[in-house]
Amino acid sequence: MRPIIILGLVGLLAQLIDGSLGMAYGVTSTTLLLAAGVAPASASAAVHLSEIGTSLASGIAHHRFGNVDWKTVSILAVPGFIGAFGGAMFLAGLSGDAATPWVSAFLLVLGVYVIWRFLALGGRRPVFRGRPGVKLLVPVGLIGGALDSIGGGGWGPVGTTTLLSSGRLEPRKVIGSIDTSEFVVAVGGSLGFLFALGSSGIDWSIAGALLVGGVIAAPLAAWLVKILPARVLAIAAGGIIILTNARTLTFALGASTVLATTILAMLTLAWVGLIICVIRLERRSRHAETAGTDAAEVAAGN
Repeated sequence: MRPIIILGLVGLLAQLIDGSLGMAYGVTSTTLLLAAGVAPASASAAVHLSEIGTSLASGIAHHRFGNVDWKTVSILAVPGFIGAFGGAMFLAGLSGDAATPWVSAFLLVLGVYVIWRFLALGGRRPVFRGRPGVKLLVPVGLIGGALDSIGGGGWGPVGTTTLLSSGRLEPRKVIGSIDTSEFVVAVGGSLGFLFALGSSGIDWSIAGALLVGGVIAAPLAAWLVKILPARVLAIAAGGIIILTNARTLTFALGASTVLATTILAMLTLAWVGLIICVIRLERRSRHAETAGTDAAEVAAGN
C-alpha cells in the first residue's frame, strides 16, 4: 500500500509542475520510476497511460481558465500522435538493461535544457506576433511526440520552450495548449506500447497511482500557472531530473560510490545556488515593477 501512496504523490507533484510549466510530468515521473528500478519501456508505458487521464483533466481545467488556443492544439495533435506512437514502438524494442543508460542520458539532457531555456528567457516578456503556423507546429509535434515516448517525457520541454521562445503565443496559452494537446500524444504513446508490449508488459498499478495523483493536482496546477514564477519551478524541476539521472549514469558507467557522491554533491550545490539566484531575481523584478507603478501613479497625480 505504501508504494502506491508514494506513486500517487509522485503523480500529484509531477502534475503540479507540468500544469504550471507546461512540462515535466513525464520526465519527472519516468525519472523517479527508473530510479526505483522499473524498466524504461514499462516506466514510459505507465506514465503515458496515466497521462491520458491527467492531461484530459488538465486540459479541461486550462480551458475553464481560458488558457487554451484551440487552433494551435488542432495542428499539434496529429503529428504529436504519430511521433509518440513511433517512439513507443522503438523504445519497446530495446532491452531494459541496454536502454536505461541511454534513456537516463536523454532525460538528463532534457533537465539541462529546461534550466537553460528558462534562464535564457529570464523574466523577459515575448513580443506576440500572432499564432504559430503549420511549418513550426508540425515538426515540433513529430519530434516532441517521439522524444516523449522514448524518454517518458519531452513533449513539454520541446513544445513549451519552442513556442515560448517563438514569441507567437501568450505564455499562459502556450502552457495550456501544450498540456491540452498532450492528451492526444499520451493516447498515441499508450497505443504504441500496448501494441509492442501487450497488456501484460505494463504495470497497471503504477499507471493507476500516477493517474489518481495527477487528476487531483490538475485543477490546482491550472490555477497556479497564473500566480507562480515559472523560472523558480523550472529550475526546481530541472534540478531534480538532472540529479536523479546523473546518479543512474554515474553508476552505469562504473563510478565508485565516493566519486558518484562527490559528483551529486557538487550538482546539488549548483542547483540550490541557482534556485536562490532565481528567487532573488524574481524579488528584484517585482520590486522594480512595484516602484515603476508607484512612480507612474505619482506622475499622474502631479
